[in-house]
Amino acid sequence: MKGYQYTVLRLVPHVDRGECVNVGVVLYCQDAAFLEVASHVGEDRVAALAPGVDIAGVRSTLDRVALICRGELADLPADLTSRGQRFGWILAPRSTIVQPGPVHGGICDDPADELRRLFTRLVLPPADPTTGND
Repeated sequence: MKGYQYTVLRLVPHVDRGECVNVGVVLYCQDAAFLEVASHVGEDRVAALAPGVDIAGVRSTLDRVALICRGELADLPADLTSRGQRFGWILAPRSTIVQPGPVHGGICDDPADELRRLFTRLVLPPADPTTGND
């Protein structure tokens, strides 16, 4: 069993309204040398909350988070060499449209499986019980 930490990435189109849509999960497991993000922008959900949001810009931000997780961002600050440092950087509050939520922790056998589980539970829309479809 390995300990891990994760944060939910939230789309916050209007900070003053306090509304958000979960668009990603970042999971960090030091013992497994694991730092990855899973993301999905539900366009219908976003449009219902904030019509006119720049979906392409949100996706670009999430792609940037993925590059940071892998340490592949061209303009990554030089002091962010470890996964732990990069996770901390992702957690830092920003006044952008995509913001990290609080950090939570747990234990698991396989961080990739745990990321998929959290992503399905916390980001993807629930299946419609009347049709069995998403």
